[in-house]
Amino acid sequence: MTLHPTIERVTDRIIKRSEGTRRPYLDRMHAARIKGPARAHLSCSGQAHAYAASGNDKDKLATGAAGNLGIVTTYNDMLSAHQPFERFPDLIRDAARAAGGTAQVAGGVPAMCDGVTQGEAGMELSLFSRDVIALAASVALSHNTFDAAVFLGVCDKIVPGLVIAAQAFGHLPAVFLPAGPMESGLSNDEKAKVRQQFAAGEVGRDALMKAEMAAYHGPGTCTFYGTANTNQMLMEFMGLHLPGASFVPPNGAMRDALTQEGAKRALSLSALGNSYTPVSAILDERAFVNGIVGLNATGGSTNLLIHLVAMARAGGIILDWQDFSEISDVTPLLARVYPNGLADVNHFHAAGGLGYMIGELLGADLLHPDTMTVAGQGLEHYTTEPKLKDAGLIWEQGAGTSLNEKILRPARDPFQSTGGLKRMTGSIGTAVMKVSAVAPEHHVIEAPARVFADQDAVKAAFKAGDLTGDVVVVVRFQGPKANGMPELHSLTPLLSILQGRGHKVALVTDGRMSGASGKVPAAIHVSPEAVDGGPIARVRDGDLVCVDAVAGTLDVQVDDFDTRETATADLSGAHVGTGRELFAAFRNTVGSAASGATIFGD
Repeated sequence: MTLHPTIERVTDRIIKRSEGTRRPYLDRMHAARIKGPARAHLSCSGQAHAYAASGNDKDKLATGAAGNLGIVTTYNDMLSAHQPFERFPDLIRDAARAAGGTAQVAGGVPAMCDGVTQGEAGMELSLFSRDVIALAASVALSHNTFDAAVFLGVCDKIVPGLVIAAQAFGHLPAVFLPAGPMESGLSNDEKAKVRQQFAAGEVGRDALMKAEMAAYHGPGTCTFYGTANTNQMLMEFMGLHLPGASFVPPNGAMRDALTQEGAKRALSLSALGNSYTPVSAILDERAFVNGIVGLNATGGSTNLLIHLVAMARAGGIILDWQDFSEISDVTPLLARVYPNGLADVNHFHAAGGLGYMIGELLGADLLHPDTMTVAGQGLEHYTTEPKLKDAGLIWEQGAGTSLNEKILRPARDPFQSTGGLKRMTGSIGTAVMKVSAVAPEHHVIEAPARVFADQDAVKAAFKAGDLTGDVVVVVRFQGPKANGMPELHSLTPLLSILQGRGHKVALVTDGRMSGASGKVPAAIHVSPEAVDGGPIARVRDGDLVCVDAVAGTLDVQVDDFDTRETATADLSGAHVGTGRELFAAFRNTVGSAASGATIFGD
């Protein structure tokens, strides 16, 4: 199989760019591996501490003859996506024992929901929670009593944080075990309409609450194609899920079978056996390129433009937004899932899902076919789908055709010839835009700027009737160093209303807009951010701003722009309350959005 020349060129560039950091990382992982199963090096007292509560598993653990599986879990029963994980440890322990091994919960890590904190102070901890999760998972595995690991996590910052930790322990094999999406409820399109009606004052809060409860109504991940479900896609494209595992609903026989098989698979890949496959062998440069292809082909979340960069750096691989943009230029958009269409992920899965997409992209020479995965070498494994037969869980070849071409299209006849992401540069800085849901007539917006220091000020101006006519709404001092880079998704309904009135509307911000970025063009993640003295801090009300997703430019059309004074903002109110005072070290250390907005090095 040949490889598309752009995919090959970008991959080679990433490999060359990463030479100085990737090799030392691999050397560290090799050194960790040759020490052997870590618990053998613990003192007898240390081992006794580790096994004291393990009941009938004590003898296996003490002799070291069987593999021991570490479980890192994000279980809580406040969030629908993570509530199903309550049952997983018992399923995993039983599976490990059946395979002759043992399993222990190594630790729990926090899991927060951007849906709950949207527009609230807690959102300013959301992005930082990714690095907290990485730190917490590392603490869990630091006891060095495990031969392999399974990671239980789904949502926005959680999977990226777990991947960062998995790479810190990249000498261990790991399998990621998802919970699956909730059953379809009120359609995402109907939910969005009610939100817009509420923002316009056409319906009351009772109607809004009824719609939201009908949409989010049971255990599992939200069904729109936001960051959580984009994470699940990536884990298949990058080889850390079992094939077809992402979008199987929770609490059913298939989900339980996949969970138990994932535990067995993780143990089988340990250094105690003959198929040693550590995380460091799976997550190479090719795997990350495959993930970027998947991100573009599905029209996935803009948040992954930050997370993938941070995830890659944890393994010594250096990505930049130009890589994403060039891959986007040659990757066809094969899926229409809300907010890029009317379908949800359950409809997408039923139409053929990720197995069909991976087959199409392999056939178009857009994926590296020979990457290592938890299912074995070769991405062809991920064109199959799991089935429960009398003999148990097996994998069969998928249908090979889309069952609904309004949702899922072949590579020869895509929804559009390029992917859903665009890098933009210009006098305001560097930004990205998710264009897959934006109608072509809105890809170029030129209008006067209205400048705000936070999203509450935008909402107040809208309610006061001050936003009339064509406008580029500039919301700055929302970057990672300023206040943790919150999502500004709560601006979507009011900006959509303005657009629906026939006005030219765009958003420009150094904040985030989320995986639910929709029909309004939004140049987001602007770097450098305003608090760092980035050019966005020099934009003034009335400046003519051009947001051009076709040319990939983001400019202010004024003569004195470069010589203006840089605006400042009083951010003291964003640094206290709801735990924000505890994150000063993060704000002071974090790198730019373009380098992953991580505290682990810029």
